[in-house]
Amino acid sequence: MDINANWDDLRVFLVLAREGTLTTAARALRVSHPTVARRVKALEKQIGARLFERLPDRFVPTQAGEGLLADTEAMEKAAQSIHRRSAGLSDTVSGTVRLSAEEATAALIARYSAELRSKLPQIEFEVISSHTLANLSRREADLLIREQVPDLGGIVARKLGRVAYAIYAARDFPVKRSTPAALAALPWVGFDDDHIRMPGQSWLLDYRGGRRPEIRGNNWLVLHEATRTGAGLAVLPCHLGDPDPMLRRIGSTIPDVFADQWLLVHRDLRALPRVRAVMDAVVGLFQRERAMLEGRVGRRTAVIDD
Repeated sequence: MDINANWDDLRVFLVLAREGTLTTAARALRVSHPTVARRVKALEKQIGARLFERLPDRFVPTQAGEGLLADTEAMEKAAQSIHRRSAGLSDTVSGTVRLSAEEATAALIARYSAELRSKLPQIEFEVISSHTLANLSRREADLLIREQVPDLGGIVARKLGRVAYAIYAARDFPVKRSTPAALAALPWVGFDDDHIRMPGQSWLLDYRGGRRPEIRGNNWLVLHEATRTGAGLAVLPCHLGDPDPMLRRIGSTIPDVFADQWLLVHRDLRALPRVRAVMDAVVGLFQRERAMLEGRVGRRTAVIDD
């Protein structure tokens, strides 16, 4: 067996083994369908072994492929580590920093993007809105803001603060009585069944006796927009609802609904000057805006009747 395989070919093999089809592998690699097939065939010829069983709907690694897969994954981890550590050798506060957060927090960061740029003019920001956990080891993002700390090796976490939630309605939305029973009977906007884990959604189901929201979505900004145009009441993070002049809060914050916010970074990147600078700026922003995040800003609200 020839072990001097090209890393580019090995990477194609690795992605195909993970994705299972030429089409999805080509999409992940951003190359053409024939390129994936050609690279795999060339690798098999070079190694002298068949690496995949070609099933009608899927490529499945052979025994030889399984053995090569384990070695290739180890090579990938080593390459990623070299990439992260080489990035950490830089001593300048410049370059691009990628920050991933769910959409409401991403919108919060975007709201202060001009301020962040004025403090860090040599840094370019990429703000990624996603519910999924970006892979810090592969540098899909440099920093994450998430509600939980994942059980992953190499991740360093710092608590940013706590986000409060409350009930909001459009300013002209008719709320004749604000007792819990009266509010529960009104139309609501909330997450779909696939996102019931989002803060406040289980609480809302209990509040309404199991009735689902009449308008459902999969994104905080969709819920926000539907609420501000009068589609119904919604449970929203206070930092999204309170600053919006088209919304009014119904009652105070909901004691049982909150979300801690954590800033996550890979340990190999936390000393990188540009990443460190953005981390410090984000921590400072959350500390300064703590009252808004916790729903303690001064604004007029409708009081829920007893």
